[in-house]
Amino acid sequence: MPSTSLQNSYRSTNENTLATWAKNAGIGAIREENDYDPVKLALAAGIKPTVSRSVSRLIYELKEITKDDPLADTLPAHGFHFTFLPLTLPLYQLNEQLPTKVEQLTTIWGEFQAKEITVRHLQLVALPRQLLLAGIPEQPAVAMRQSFCERVLDSQWKNELLMRHDNIPLPAPFWHSTVLRYGASFLPESLRQFFLERQAINFGDVAGELILARCNYNWTTCYPLESYLR
Repeated sequence: MPSTSLQNSYRSTNENTLATWAKNAGIGAIREENDYDPVKLALAAGIKPTVSRSVSRLIYELKEITKDDPLADTLPAHGFHFTFLPLTLPLYQLNEQLPTKVEQLTTIWGEFQAKEITVRHLQLVALPRQLLLAGIPEQPAVAMRQSFCERVLDSQWKNELLMRHDNIPLPAPFWHSTVLRYGASFLPESLRQFFLERQAINFGDVAGELILARCNYNWTTCYPLESYLR
């Protein structure tokens, strides 16, 4: 997706969310299940960039406003990441042996590992019950992700990749880190106001070296698959 189209997509997403909030004053139904298994690990590729001062402040302010709200799941600073391509659902226990076909995946990844990608112009994007910190990738990253996705689709990991993406585009168009998940249908008024006060802020750029890893849903547990590449 061209950068102008991606920026327009972020803008239209915010507009749609604001319209949804306007029709739903409360938080709606409380969710009984987690978005993802909180313990099991998935396979994913992405970056764990240095947390800038502006992003650190955003996360701190978000934690402060939600500290007494048990429904708020705020991303810890040490889990800050941008997913390049999520590959599987959370399927694996912490010490579970990966299937032997992981060697095919790491062979494909050998063409992409240690390469750096940059995501610029970070901004808040609101979904009805989530807040994203999303940005515009530099062009090499877009082509690299498309190539990696196509290689995985042509491998023994095709089914896992399709199951992970379900009904969303492949690869997903947004380049983001989910900084807040809320355990109800809609964000409460305090978080809606938090977004409105910060939606025009440019939180800068991030850059990082690509890694292939086993990680939990928010990357606070993350184990690079380096040993499989040796």
